[in-house]
Amino acid sequence: MKHMVDLAWHENMFFDTVLDGHRLIIDASEENGGSDKGPRPKKLMLLALAGCTAMDVISMLRKMKIIPDKFNVIVEADVTDEHPKKYDKMHVIYQFSGKDLPLAKLERAVQLSEEKYCGVSAVYREVVNMTSEIRIV
Repeated sequence: MKHMVDLAWHENMFFDTVLDGHRLIIDASEENGGSDKGPRPKKLMLLALAGCTAMDVISMLRKMKIIPDKFNVIVEADVTDEHPKKYDKMHVIYQFSGKDLPLAKLERAVQLSEEKYCGVSAVYREVVNMTSEIRIV
């Protein structure tokens, strides 16, 4: 199977594409020649990781009959100072809230996502130092 995107340039640093039937735009900040019409592409890498692992975790927790009241995935990343400016460290925070959440099952769902199911995480782990933690708030 192959995935493909077709990104079209419009003006300055403004581009758009359609992913899964949804329009997505990217742009640069004004100080970098853009018009700030959309997010920056590099940060979409963080969103891809957060979305991939979040869907895995919720899917597994549903199978375990555990539904948190709230669930967030926060991805923090360090960017190198030299060009190419890239992420060299990523830290994923799995934040849960709810009553009687069994930590062992939360840990298992996160572990399965990180080690087996999340394709984005699998690619990133090859080139970025990745860490994670679970927070129950």
